[in-house]
Amino acid sequence: MSLHKLSLVELHKKFTAGEVTATEIVGAYFLRISQVEPKVKAFVTQSKDAAYGQAEALDQKLKVWRKTYPLTGMPLAVKDNICTDGVPTTCSSRMLQNFVPPYDATVVSRLRSQEYILVGKTNLDEFAMGSSTENSAFGPSRNPWNLHCVPGGSSGGSAAAVAAEECVAALGSDTGGSIRQPAAFCGVVGLKPTYGRVSRYGLVAFASSLDQIGPITRNVSDAALLLQVIAGHDPMDSTSVDCSVPDYLKALQKRDLKSMRVGVPVEFFTEGLDPEVEQAVRGAIGELKQLGAEVKEIRLPRTDAAVAVYYVIATAEASSNLARFDGVKFGFRAKETKDLLDLYMKTRQEGFGPEVKRRIMLGAYVLSAGYYDAYYGKAQAVRTLVCQDFDAAFKEVDLIVTPATPTPAFRLGEKSEDPLQMYLSDIFTISVNLAGLPAIALPCGFTRAGLPIGLQLIGRAFEEDTMLRAAHAYEQSTQWWTKRAVLR
Repeated sequence: MSLHKLSLVELHKKFTAGEVTATEIVGAYFLRISQVEPKVKAFVTQSKDAAYGQAEALDQKLKVWRKTYPLTGMPLAVKDNICTDGVPTTCSSRMLQNFVPPYDATVVSRLRSQEYILVGKTNLDEFAMGSSTENSAFGPSRNPWNLHCVPGGSSGGSAAAVAAEECVAALGSDTGGSIRQPAAFCGVVGLKPTYGRVSRYGLVAFASSLDQIGPITRNVSDAALLLQVIAGHDPMDSTSVDCSVPDYLKALQKRDLKSMRVGVPVEFFTEGLDPEVEQAVRGAIGELKQLGAEVKEIRLPRTDAAVAVYYVIATAEASSNLARFDGVKFGFRAKETKDLLDLYMKTRQEGFGPEVKRRIMLGAYVLSAGYYDAYYGKAQAVRTLVCQDFDAAFKEVDLIVTPATPTPAFRLGEKSEDPLQMYLSDIFTISVNLAGLPAIALPCGFTRAGLPIGLQLIGRAFEEDTMLRAAHAYEQSTQWWTKRAVLR
């Protein structure tokens, strides 16, 4: 079997056993990238020379003493809003087109300590603002299952790279579904950890109370392994929670779901849900029942308010976070300006794309005098009610199961002229971020047109192990995860 076909766990076993060298692994992946990247366009930056240099040094080192970590020699990609020392971090924006960070994000530092190999930085919607990766200043990425369709967003480049077998796994960021939605669209696994489980230090902020870094992988075991490495307290992040990290791979060993209570919220199966998606998800719920889970109907009554609440809070935080890009401190600077105000205005006019400008203006409006209490204050109050809905539900169940998205991947350009329709692509994922809960998306079927359909499992805060156990049990009882995109 070609090396790029192997999962992270499988590839690492071969590498640890000495059956394959790091240089051979890197060579196999960059050959694959050369074959499919012109079609998929998953990467903003490729790190070919550095990757070969890392691999050769690693092979020399392991000749003396073959000690490896779980990610040693593994070719990973990183979303291009996560800082990487010496490697450009652009956020797919003109504003940061030439920015090279002088430090690593904490998650990248943890990967480096494991001697991973960075193959490149992946494309995204500019500053992670979007649901299709069409808002990138460097052009859209494409879905490997159908090159005329979007890969989702904002972590569309990471999901597309994993689905196209251009890397063995990738990191993404999730503010309102930006890991889970593209994972569902691309037929891979995407995990959003509990808020505070993984450090946000070095992640270029979109909405600080919602952002979370997580893995995108080919299967649940790989997601558990990658989460194990990046999770844990970080004093550099004031929102990082100091609590123990379970052994996630050990949690996967129990294959049945006896004694597990699974809730199905009625609010997620309403008008607007694609019939093929509903059929696949209900089939997955039936499979969970066959595995021993007790399935019961629950209610999350504020679900219909989640999108409105999210787009008030997220845009407010975005307008504050993006105020730092002013043409003075770093990044793009407009030329031929008359004074300081003109510099600010022209820099932002020329440096930001239309979706980022839209969200900054919305955020500035809801935070402005006279509107703060009516919009932002009220949104925060409703956010508390959303959290209370989940708290009440988790008194009855251990896990919540929903569709990951209301539709399969849509065609490029189909929703770009209608921002509201684009925003509704995240309707099933947004409330999880508002509540700060962990959730995972994994394949549960395909449409008649051959596009993947995603299932979402939502867990209690800091109970990723329970969520991963259920996801793995379902995955292993079906064959959806074994299917691979065939690029034409």
